[in-house]
This record gives sequence, C-alpha cells and structure tokens, in this order.
Amino acid sequence: MAFHPTGSLGNGQGPDVGREHVDTAPVVKVAKTDPNAKMPTKGSAHAAGWDLYCLEETIVSFRSSVKLRTGLRVAIPEGFEGQVRARSSLGSKGLILPHSIGTIDADYRGELFVLMTWIGEGDSYKVKPGERIAQLVIAPIPDVRFTEVGVGELGDTERGEGGFGSTGRF
Repeated sequence: MAFHPTGSLGNGQGPDVGREHVDTAPVVKVAKTDPNAKMPTKGSAHAAGWDLYCLEETIVSFRSSVKLRTGLRVAIPEGFEGQVRARSSLGSKGLILPHSIGTIDADYRGELFVLMTWIGEGDSYKVKPGERIAQLVIAPIPDVRFTEVGVGELGDTERGEGGFGSTGRF
C-alpha cells in the first residue's frame, strides 16, 4: 500500500482540501515489519509532518539515549529526504531528540528508529506502544555541487564571520 503525502486523513478531510491537487506529489512506500506497527498519520489537514508511533513499551532513563522502534521501513523517492523531528508535546515534558533532526536518506531501507533522550523530571520516561513519538517530514533535496575556492572568492556580507548569537538576541 502506498503512503501518499497528499492522501486522505481517514476523516474525509484530505490535506489537499482548499488547495490545488498536485499529481506529481512524491509517494513514500511503507512496509510494516511487525503487525502491530502503525502507519504514519497526519494530525491535521495542514500539518507538515506525519506522526510516527512507538512499536513497543520502552523505558528511557534519565540522560540516556534509546532507539525507539517504529516497526516501519520506507522507500523515500530519489531527490527527497525524510526529516525525523521532535514532537513539541514530548519535548515540553523532557523527552527530546538529542540530534535535533534525524535524516532518512532515499537509499536507506532499514527499520525506522527514533533516538530519544530523557531530560525531564524523574528517573525515566515510559514510552507506551502506539504513542506518537516524532514527526516525519518529507523534503526535497536540491541538486548541488561544491567547488573549492579561495577565501577571498567567497564574497563579503554584512554579517561576515559573526556566528553563535552574533546577530543579536531579539
């Protein structure tokens, strides 16, 4: 069964309601590796990401990182990547993605895992089966090239070498 980024939400309110349907939308193929795995879902018609679900109960101990199983494998089309992003509701409790955003390359065919770290109150966080643990955003990858040049050939900008907060706090 194909996983279509502009497909139905299952409630008669497809995400393409109110905007023109694009026939060339990428199709992400999804295979369950476990019968209890849940297909990704969208929380609303205009949500950017598709929710990923935890396959099995997992304890994430304080300040440790654990790979949570989804029970899914995907085939992302060439020219695209999958971005695994945190859910703000879990982040506000202290369950975070330690690497901020995880990348799923178009040629990866293994099971999707979500790396989570517990920094909240208490010794651990129990992730329950079927709990939404992350969001998957499918994004285009531009075809780029890198070419080596001298520092003077980079060009000047107003910002220059300023980094790590150099543009101000507010």
